[in-house]
Amino acid sequence: MSGVADRVAVVTGGGSGIGAACARRFAADGAAVVVADVDAEAGERVTAELRADGMRACHVACDVAVADDWRRLADTVRAEHGRVDVLASNAYAMADGPAHELPEDDWDRVIDVCLKATYLGVRALHPLLVAARGNVVAVSSVHGSVGVPGFPAYAAAKGGLESLVRQLAAEYGPTLRVNAVVPGPIDTPQWSRTPAEVMKAEAERTVLGRFGRAEEVAAAIAFLASDDASFITGTALPVDGGWSKRW
Repeated sequence: MSGVADRVAVVTGGGSGIGAACARRFAADGAAVVVADVDAEAGERVTAELRADGMRACHVACDVAVADDWRRLADTVRAEHGRVDVLASNAYAMADGPAHELPEDDWDRVIDVCLKATYLGVRALHPLLVAARGNVVAVSSVHGSVGVPGFPAYAAAKGGLESLVRQLAAEYGPTLRVNAVVPGPIDTPQWSRTPAEVMKAEAERTVLGRFGRAEEVAAAIAFLASDDASFITGTALPVDGGWSKRW
């Protein structure tokens, strides 16, 4: 993969799931990775794994919904690396239940982590990203465009995120590219408590007949962040095994 070696990538939610896979992919491709996660233990674990393999990585504790945390992260990255080439905005929160039963605090947390965080990240890192002529890749979801009962906050956040990606691409081009990936069912810890029959039914909804792997989403993120995608901005790339084609 061209275009990410010797660059600096900030990965939010980098302590697990898609974020951890993304951190590993960027590091394997030669980037210095900043693993940003509110879960310090998870973030440090991924960082230690990468360093043990001879890769460049550090962990920065960051609640992506808090502007002060973003300012601290930006200061840390500026002091450590002096640049940021990639922001992979991946941090995740979920609260299920129909809108009339969903507590307001749960709604706010999902919107803040899944939507507001990308705005805060771009705002905090904008000078560094523009100076590097870098790019942002946000992790959306098929929930942003397909109505699935029980996920109003998550759907609103991801639908808004894709609109935000288009807006940011138009706002900051040509000096900053902004794209999204749109995963479908991906085998990550969020599915750990899901009954086997539900997992089976969800897999069968995909055209490919299986769950995706976090590494497959990370590969799409790495592509969009690379020079191989130098003429792509403002797009949302499905990584859903054809799930959305059957709704």
